[in-house]
Amino acid sequence: LNDSESVAEHSYMMSVMSMVLSDMKSLNSEKVLKMTILHDWAESKIGDFMPDQIGYDKKSELENYAMSEILESLPQKIHDEYEDIWDEFLVRTTPESKLVHELDKLEMALQAKIYEKDVDPEKVKPFIISAVEQIMDPDVKKILMDILK
Repeated sequence: LNDSESVAEHSYMMSVMSMVLSDMKSLNSEKVLKMTILHDWAESKIGDFMPDQIGYDKKSELENYAMSEILESLPQKIHDEYEDIWDEFLVRTTPESKLVHELDKLEMALQAKIYEKDVDPEKVKPFIISAVEQIMDPDVKKILMDILK
């Protein structure tokens, strides 16, 4: 797709959604915003893979290696903070990390709906189904349902 979303566009949309929803939910908005920005940093080195291009384990290995390389150039205090936030994102146990993962799926569904106008709707269907199946937060689910109308 020639008009596909850039990482910058994805990151900006994610940041806006994260800021607003984390404030609405009284979460640690600073951490959520940092996590939102950090969640795709590794892709700046390794690129973004489609699920059918590379296995989950290999993608995780590449991302973790790339993130280590990126973080090692930072001052120790910042390195440690960002590494903790990255680890929290990967584990998905805190309300903040769950929100960022769900917003990533929501933004993916939003892009799929935009692409649906230019491509065969069957091609974007798996992305929408994935979002519907994985988004559990009631506020995020409501936004998703509004997008899908």
